[in-house]
This record gives sequence, C-alpha cells and structure tokens, in this order.
Amino acid sequence: MYSYVSIILPAKNESASLVTLLPELRRLVPGAEIIVVNDGSQDDTALVCQANAVQVRSHPYGMGNGAAVKSGARIARGETLVFMDADGQHKPEDVLALLSKLAEGYDMAVGARSYASQAGVHRAAANGFYNRLASWMVGQSVKDLTSGFRAVNAAKFKRFLYLLPNQFSYPTTITMSFFRAGFLIAYVPIIAPKRIGKSHLQPWRDGMRFLLIIFKIGTLYSPLRIFFPISMLFFASGLGLYLYTLLTTHRFTNMSALLFTTSVLVFLIGLVSEQITSLMHQSSGSDDE
Repeated sequence: MYSYVSIILPAKNESASLVTLLPELRRLVPGAEIIVVNDGSQDDTALVCQANAVQVRSHPYGMGNGAAVKSGARIARGETLVFMDADGQHKPEDVLALLSKLAEGYDMAVGARSYASQAGVHRAAANGFYNRLASWMVGQSVKDLTSGFRAVNAAKFKRFLYLLPNQFSYPTTITMSFFRAGFLIAYVPIIAPKRIGKSHLQPWRDGMRFLLIIFKIGTLYSPLRIFFPISMLFFASGLGLYLYTLLTTHRFTNMSALLFTTSVLVFLIGLVSEQITSLMHQSSGSDDE
C-alpha cells in the first residue's frame, strides 16, 4: 500500500526504542521501505534492525544527525521520504497524518510540536524565537523550525542535499530552503512523548548553530532581508550623529561620512546579492522544466 514511501530513522544508541518502534511502523505503514541509519552506535541498534528485517546503513563513527539523514535519503527508493527520530519522541501513527497532507498537494508536511511537547521552558522559548526569526526571513509562518518529523517529496528534498549540515540543524535548513524556493509546506499538530534515553543535543552550541543556519539560508535566498536593515541601521546612526554634531559644533564629521558611506555600501552589496540569487533561482527553475 505504501511501497512509494521510504521511512528514514537516524539512530545513535537507540535500540531501546527501536524494539517497539520498528514493528509498529511495519504494522501502520505496510509495504514502506524502512531505513535505519546507524550513526556509530555502541549498543544493539544493528541487531534490533536485523531482527526486524529493515534496511540498515551504518556509519563507522558518529557523523551527526544531518549526515545520517543525507545517507538515508541517498539510498531511499521511495517517491516520498518520511524522517522521524528513533528515540520514541515521534508517534508512528502520526506518519499517516503527514502522508495525508502530502496527498492534498503539499510538497512537505512537518510535525509541529505543541508547547507542552517542548523539552523544558528554555527549549520552548528558544524554539519560539527561532520560529519568529525564520518567519521574518522567509516571509511565511514557520510553526516549528527544528522539528525532525516530516514527510517530503523525495525529488525536491534531494535538490537541497548539498546545503544540509551534518549536525542537528538539517530541519532548519530544509524548511527555509523549501519556503524560499516556493514549495508548499503544511504543519500537522503533534504531541511528542518524552524521549527514551539521553538527548544528543547540546543547547548552547547547537542553539548558536541554528542561529547561524537561519542567517546563512537567509542570505542565500533573500539577502536584502538581512542587508537592508543593517544598511538602515548605519544610515540612522550616521544621521543621528550628524544632527548631534550639527547642533553642538556646527560640523559634519568624518564619522558621519563613514557611517553614511557604509550604509550605501552595505545596501549595494545586498542589492547585488539579491540579483545573483534571482539568477540562481531562474537557472534552477529552468532545470526543473
């Protein structure tokens, strides 16, 4: 029934949850290709996969969640890819809801976690900030930027493989890339149970990485959204300094001139970058036709 679907599960020392997760996926999504990417596990992950007759791609050492996602996507044969965590935080029955959204014509369906499903108040606050910042960058509502539970058109997903980082911020990159490319994204509310085992996420380090990814993709797809506000900041600073020195010393200082010049240069860099990205999108669009 679901022979066109490939379910990809990055796993690092997740044998405790895979014991129940894999049979449940077999029951709920019969015929789907199930791929577990064993990212340098030191437990019985490989043996559990073998016992459940699922395809395994093993990394000799831990390469990161994003690297595991890319490994699974490269060998997947399905027209639709489903990515979910192997730690028990994603319910197998929610896979059907994501696939139903794709059947409505969306290019990607993302499992959007409720506030109660966030791992602590600090994580909820951080994710809320990332969602608002990403929404401004792409000009669309981003309801869960960091959710790793999603179903997506395989061909369109693989177009962006070269952009995906090897660590935990692949959802950030692929979400913003899809929005900026004009693909349709739907959000499906989900409840994420408490994970089995210990999280591999390091909040401070990976939080900064998420932030850098947002700006990286923003400059790649909509440079003026970053460069224009910075340009206006320099212009406003120069204008404010000029008015101050004009009233106090009746002079136009070198610092005011520097701030105005910097404002113009930053704006021109953003404008040129915007033209380059437009040409890049036109080239990409011609390849799809």
